[in-house]
Amino acid sequence: MDGDGAASRANRGDGGTSLGGRPGARIIRDAGDGALRVILGEGLDVRVNEAVLGIAAAVRRQAPAGVLSVISGYTSVLIEYDPAIIGRDPLFEWLAGLEPEAAEEKGRVVTVPVSYGGEHGPDLEDVAARLGLAPDEVVAIHTHPVYRVYATGFAPGFPFAAPLDDRLQLARRDSPRERVPAGSVAIAGRQTGIYPLPTPGGWHILGRTPLPLFSPEAAEPVLIRPGDSLRFVAVSVSQYADLALGTDSG
Repeated sequence: MDGDGAASRANRGDGGTSLGGRPGARIIRDAGDGALRVILGEGLDVRVNEAVLGIAAAVRRQAPAGVLSVISGYTSVLIEYDPAIIGRDPLFEWLAGLEPEAAEEKGRVVTVPVSYGGEHGPDLEDVAARLGLAPDEVVAIHTHPVYRVYATGFAPGFPFAAPLDDRLQLARRDSPRERVPAGSVAIAGRQTGIYPLPTPGGWHILGRTPLPLFSPEAAEPVLIRPGDSLRFVAVSVSQYADLALGTDSG
């Protein structure tokens, strides 16, 4: 696909611009009758994700009337709009020329205390056995990296963080649980995440954190945002209880 042809299709509104291997280049596609998706790359790429957050920040700050919401993902931004207020073609053209902006706040490193195994981590021993590791090795490997939060979603404040060490990668559980406790720290594929609310879920639960990830009554309801980093730290059951007590009283 040549760049001129792709640009021509973008101007007609039926294809988008070629990614060309460059973060920041974009394809724009319809996502239903009231949404456009700006695609900035593919795969697990920090540069692409930074470009995604930059476009999302620019849309939020400069959005014309009629834009309803902006949702960033790993490699793309979804913009929902009201067709009665802004037409699809003007919005398409505006997005095609939009320059990314710096995020409103720099990503933070969030330290996440985790009680691994036992009641808090019912899948730890099974994960260890399937991977040919000891449970302590699984914990050591999981707590070693600092993970980037590429996106949030599924439930309010659920962080999709990566990359997970190759030694810990497993497909999702064959049978999802009907209810995963809030604070459960889990893995699936190349990702690790934290369930902010009691929900169904099919990831492997290694442990639990007492940190409240979603507090709808708070000024900042969501603790962790895209662009943040996570550092998991193992704590004992008694330390978990003390931290949980402090969180509840705070």
